[in-house]
Amino acid sequence: MPRSGAEARRRLRQAALELYRERGYDRTTAAEIAARAGVNERTFFRHFPDKREVLFDGEADLRDALIQAVAEAPAGLEPLDVLLGTFRTAGRVLEENRPFSEPRLEIIAATPTLRERELAKAASLTDALAGALRRRGVPDRLAALAAQTGWAAFHHAAQAWIDDPSQSLDAHLLQAFDDLRALSATGRTPPPEDPSSTAR
Repeated sequence: MPRSGAEARRRLRQAALELYRERGYDRTTAAEIAARAGVNERTFFRHFPDKREVLFDGEADLRDALIQAVAEAPAGLEPLDVLLGTFRTAGRVLEENRPFSEPRLEIIAATPTLRERELAKAASLTDALAGALRRRGVPDRLAALAAQTGWAAFHHAAQAWIDDPSQSLDAHLLQAFDDLRALSATGRTPPPEDPSSTAR
């Protein structure tokens, strides 16, 4: 039996990952996760409200860390530069926990119920990031757009990292934000000249 709450929580997360990969999320119960982890079902529910939340463990801590990173970013940075630095900090945590991060992303991608949950969590997190940007003086409209766009770039980089582990998540993240800047810097192509306007 795990001797501490932290150890029980870690074992529950690991057991859930193993069972979701072996049987699929929908065919796995909280009781089975608890049994695999060597604890009783009551212990499972003491740590997690339901079997979905095992895969979103630490979300509150992540939100707090991201908001703090936005608040502590150097003055004068553009919103996307603030978010890039913020996500680079979060990315280091994902890289350190790759044995959990990689299968977690794969399980969520394969499970509609979990994808819906992830979207709801992402909406809450982007709202929090937008609020943190507003507190730095970024106008409301731009704060919301930057938070949503920045989060999409972070998510894109995380998936690229899973698909191509030969590069670090940080490298994928830098590339995603470089691509984002390139897209936004692309000028509009002027419409072709109407030949009839020059034919006199």
